[in-house]
Amino acid sequence: MAAPMELSCWGGDWGLPSLHPESLIVMAYAKFSGAPLTVNTINNTWRAPQGDVPLLTSEDIVISQPAKILNFLRKQKYNADYELSAKEGADTLAYIALLEEKLLPALLHTFWVEAENYCSVTKPWFASRIAFPLSLYLPGKMSREALNRILLTRGKPPLYSLTEVEAQIYRDAKECLNLLSKRLGTSQFFFGDMPTTLDAFVFGFLAPIYKVCFPRVQLQEHLKQLPNLCRFCDDILTCYFRLSVSGHSPSEQDTADANLQKLTQLVNKESNLIEKMDDNLRKSPQHPPRKLTTLKLAAGGEESSTLNRLSP
Repeated sequence: MAAPMELSCWGGDWGLPSLHPESLIVMAYAKFSGAPLTVNTINNTWRAPQGDVPLLTSEDIVISQPAKILNFLRKQKYNADYELSAKEGADTLAYIALLEEKLLPALLHTFWVEAENYCSVTKPWFASRIAFPLSLYLPGKMSREALNRILLTRGKPPLYSLTEVEAQIYRDAKECLNLLSKRLGTSQFFFGDMPTTLDAFVFGFLAPIYKVCFPRVQLQEHLKQLPNLCRFCDDILTCYFRLSVSGHSPSEQDTADANLQKLTQLVNKESNLIEKMDDNLRKSPQHPPRKLTTLKLAAGGEESSTLNRLSP
């Protein structure tokens, strides 16, 4: 019997099982290959994340980084690529390298460096999942690491300034999205009808760009102009994570529908009760309204004597 496997990763929002691209890659591959992972999402009641996330734990083995985790799953006979040819395997490696070189820097910048996005979305979201006092420190550390990673790979001549680097990484990212869209075409997945490692990587990189509601959305706007890539993300969410485009699972939707049905039944019952009360009131004996005594003013003392008789 295979040892149980647990995956520790960042959780999700905006209809995604995780907001973290690398966590999404592993989660998607596990779904594609049928690997039975128990997923533990980081929240403010969970222990502070140590080392890289995602982390795969199996007995006394702890593995980080998506590529190493996927290799471990393949050794456990959970292989989403078993039908690929040698050429398709080489294409997979080439496209993953393209994603990491061209798309990842813009993804990191969108989440962690773009000031408005970071302050209004990224920082508060991740801080809310981390226990105090690390919540005050860790998002800033992740932001600095993202910026250093961008500058390390792109901050070379002739791109000396951060503004020049930003302009170039977004040009490269849009070009990469165009190439992915052309490669996918009208197919459901990149190598036919079954998802593979490449689909897991593309989904992990694209889904956060596609779904997260940022105030600065230039990369998202370009992605939404490529409907086959958007459909690709929606199909994986629906088929493998059982999430609708709106982000609700069928069970959640069923619960909402059941609650709505109960509320409707209650309202109808109350309406019927009110109608019965109205019918009973209409059918009950009705007494004619009493006529008020008309007082006629008499001359002299007759007026006062009449008023005295009416007084208690």
